[in-house]
Amino acid sequence: MWALHTTFEEMLDKIWVGAVSYLNTKPLVRAFEQGAMADQIYLVTDYPSKLADRLKSGELDVALLPVAALEDIEDVHIFSPYGIASKHKVASVSLFSQVPLSEIKEIYLDYQSRTSVALLRILCKEHWNIQPKFIEAEEGYINQIEGERAGLIIGDRAFECASKFPHIYDLAESWKEFKNLPFVFAVWVGRSGMSQQFVEDFNRACALGLAQIDDIVAEQNYAHYDLSVYYNENISYNIGAAEHKAIELYRQYVREIKLYS
Repeated sequence: MWALHTTFEEMLDKIWVGAVSYLNTKPLVRAFEQGAMADQIYLVTDYPSKLADRLKSGELDVALLPVAALEDIEDVHIFSPYGIASKHKVASVSLFSQVPLSEIKEIYLDYQSRTSVALLRILCKEHWNIQPKFIEAEEGYINQIEGERAGLIIGDRAFECASKFPHIYDLAESWKEFKNLPFVFAVWVGRSGMSQQFVEDFNRACALGLAQIDDIVAEQNYAHYDLSVYYNENISYNIGAAEHKAIELYRQYVREIKLYS
C-alpha cells in the first residue's frame, strides 16, 4: 500500500480501491503504487473473495472484482477496458493431481477465489464429465493433495507447485478448449456516480502501469516461473468484445451452478 502517511481523515475523503496482491495484478496497480491519483484514491489489497465482500459492504468503492462476484453485488458496473484475462493457458489457476482426471474422486477448492472455484465446477460437469466430491479447503490443504484427492490452486502458489504434481489441468486452457473463448478472471468495477474524469484518469494510470511490464519483470527476480512469459503471453489485460462475451457466458453457467452446487 503506498499511502503509508495518509491520515484517517484523508482516507475517508478518498475513493477506496481494492485489488489483489498476486503477481498478475502488479501491472494494473503499478502506477497507483507509484503515486498516480494519490490525491483521489486509497489503495488496499486482499484476497479476491474478500474484495467482493468488502465492495458489497460498501467498504470499497472500486475493486478489481472476481467475475463470479458480479452476480451478488448490486449497483456496480464494469468501467474499464482493463482487467485480468487469458486467451489460452493462464499458468496460475490449475487443478493439481497425482492421478488423471478420470480417477479423481475428491477436489479441494481454493479458498482464495470464488471465480476459479465456479469455473472448476463448470469444467467438471460440462467439459470433463467427472463428478468429484468438492471439499472446502483450509490453510495448508496443498500438503493434503494426494492419491485420488486433487486440489485447485491459484495465484503465485500455483507456480511453486508446478514441479510437484504429474497431472496439471490449466483452467483457462480448458475453458478455451470448451468454448473457444478467452477466460476473464477479474474486471475493474465501480459504483454509479463516478465522474468521467475519474474514469479517464484511472484507465490512463492502468495503461501507464502496463507499459512498465519489462521493469516489473526485472524487479521481481522470481525463480518459479518466467514472468515475461506470464505477463506477455499467459495474461491478457485488455477486456474487449470476446472477453465480454466470455463474461456473459460464464455468468450464465454460474447461475446454473448455484442450482446444483
